[in-house]
Amino acid sequence: PFPVELKAGKKYAWCACGHSKSQPFCDGTHKKAAPGISPLRFTPEEDKTAWLCGCKRTRSPPYCDGTH
Repeated sequence: PFPVELKAGKKYAWCACGHSKSQPFCDGTHKKAAPGISPLRFTPEEDKTAWLCGCKRTRSPPYCDGTH
């Protein structure tokens, strides 16, 4: 997982395909590498440190649930 500082009200796009070079966030690589997969867009309600999933198998995306 990736530890990240999230800001309340800011929009984020979590990479769901695993091909992004700016993990754990989307850089648009899925458009060519995995055209059937889109990033998960989310907006946190509070400032916080979070562990975002890197294995892409979490059952609570974008957050790590220990599946890896």
